[in-house]
Amino acid sequence: MGHWLHQNIVEPGKLPLLLALSAFVLTFAVTRFVTRMIRAGKGPFRDITPGGVHIHHVVPGVVLSVVGGFGAVASGQQGAAAGTCAVVFGVGAGLVLDEFALILHLDDVYWSEEGRRSVEVVVLTASLVLLVLAGFSPLGVDELSGDEQQDRLGVVLTYAGNFVFVLIALFKGKVRMAVIGTLVPLVAFIGAVRLARPASPWARRLYRDRHRARARALLRAYHHDVRWAGPRRRFQDLIGGAPDRTPLPGPPPEP
Repeated sequence: MGHWLHQNIVEPGKLPLLLALSAFVLTFAVTRFVTRMIRAGKGPFRDITPGGVHIHHVVPGVVLSVVGGFGAVASGQQGAAAGTCAVVFGVGAGLVLDEFALILHLDDVYWSEEGRRSVEVVVLTASLVLLVLAGFSPLGVDELSGDEQQDRLGVVLTYAGNFVFVLIALFKGKVRMAVIGTLVPLVAFIGAVRLARPASPWARRLYRDRHRARARALLRAYHHDVRWAGPRRRFQDLIGGAPDRTPLPGPPPEP
């Protein structure tokens, strides 16, 4: 176990990444705790509104990400400077991605249903970085022997094939599988061969005249959403807090 940690985590090339991931996760957790306290009106925390303008935490997040990113490029992969820049970048990235939904919609949707996108992106980002730290690399190139590494044509073809699978998975509406598939090729392959999501570009174009395929895609998507929507929502609520419930429209007022 100690040897694995030394080879995959503590080695100098990956220590900054570990520091950045730790800062990223910790910043997200602390930020969600503070925002939930502000929402509940508890504790000393308040929104920052100088001059009546609400300063979202994505603003300092962008600044810290820029400072940490450029600092990391200038400092290299080793030393105290690299570790410090990695932490600064991780803090900035945590603040930015916690408000990913706000950037996507250009609206304050933090506590709405659309705000769940921020939690999804944070979890997906942390998972991908963990895969890299655990030793995964695209296409498993790290596991190739010395002779196999000399066969550049084979490596290029492998990259190209997996890239095609990733693109197909994206067009089929399987974004999570496509992103994870860039690191774990089997996931991209599974996403590419399975039926497309009904609203995806692939289904709209290729299932238009294939009524049976479209019906199967609708049925599979329905069963998948019914099975996983509840656990996914509870997991998101546990991490990021439950969004505001939109009240159902009532009867129109009497004149």
